[in-house]
Amino acid sequence: MYHQNIAKQFTYFSLILLLVSTVYSCKNVEDKKSPEPKAETKAEPISKPDTPEGMVWVEKKTFLQGAKDTDNYAMPREKPAHWVTVDGFFMDITEVTNKQFKAFVAATNYITIAEREIDWEEMKKELPPNTPKPHDSILQPGSLIFNKDVNAVVNMENYGQWWTWKTGADWKHPDGPETTIEGKDDYPVVHVAYQDALAYCEWANRRLPTEAEWESAAQGKNTNTIFTWGNDAAKLDANANTWQGIFPTSNDSEDGFEFISPVKSYPSNSIGLFDMAGNVWEITSDFFSVKYYSELERSKPIVNPKGAATHFNPNNSHQVEHVMKGGSFLCHASYCASFRISAKMGVSVDSGSDHMGFRTVATPDMLASKE
Repeated sequence: MYHQNIAKQFTYFSLILLLVSTVYSCKNVEDKKSPEPKAETKAEPISKPDTPEGMVWVEKKTFLQGAKDTDNYAMPREKPAHWVTVDGFFMDITEVTNKQFKAFVAATNYITIAEREIDWEEMKKELPPNTPKPHDSILQPGSLIFNKDVNAVVNMENYGQWWTWKTGADWKHPDGPETTIEGKDDYPVVHVAYQDALAYCEWANRRLPTEAEWESAAQGKNTNTIFTWGNDAAKLDANANTWQGIFPTSNDSEDGFEFISPVKSYPSNSIGLFDMAGNVWEITSDFFSVKYYSELERSKPIVNPKGAATHFNPNNSHQVEHVMKGGSFLCHASYCASFRISAKMGVSVDSGSDHMGFRTVATPDMLASKE
């Protein structure tokens, strides 16, 4: 568990790092132009239900999902853009925090995947055939962390140079067993996998957003913009916690934070959502498929799309992956410009890291059924 496919030049230890190859293989590739939209459809007015504490109402609307033609960083998997209609829903104002996740664990005694013992017999079912068993010292509970001490990179495609598997790293110990989250109640919880997020949602009577819902919320009151704040890339540092300097060796921290930051450290978007760009990646419910958009029927808007019917990633065929959105504090325009609304990466259901979290959504029907 926790592991992904492997590049031939890496040792077995790098199995743990395929998550990062998916998350950070951000080469800019030109692709066919998106279909020219006839007109932008404005949000439909709707009577707003009572809003749960810590959430905001996202209006029903029809909008253009996917990469915009003016987005020079767009990846092929973000194209072609297509019209979707998404019903109104509530979304968490912030990413789920350590304080919120702590309450969940206290109420349920839940143990996250990163804290569990690793079962090699189960793990090898998700790995390429005949993968040799690693040393027992590696098969210990833990998670992926960014190597903050890297000072030189030989090959930017060898992501193992700046990622490492840390035994004992989990949501309570984000940088390893010697660290804690004491005094960090308002930081996003990290080292949580898709399965962990689902468990939290079940407890809280919430669910993960679809990718279309996430993009609708990120756009807010804007229309057809690349970023949550508009189209001006020069405003990135003022609006999102991302990497400044030379990735991954030198972070100038011009945005005020070297790595992860407390929620609400940057301005919200137009409807009051914080950190929809940068800080930590956010897991969604959609399967990750690099060919999903290209296979869509685009003659009319798709209503409440739930994503691909199954996962598809030729770089990681042995793992079930879901879409994550928003980018993280490690994103940089030279390598991972995923602070854009349309950007997406895949993450396996049992993988966590120190730059991935989640936020939840709820519909009026969900809330009514709980009353």
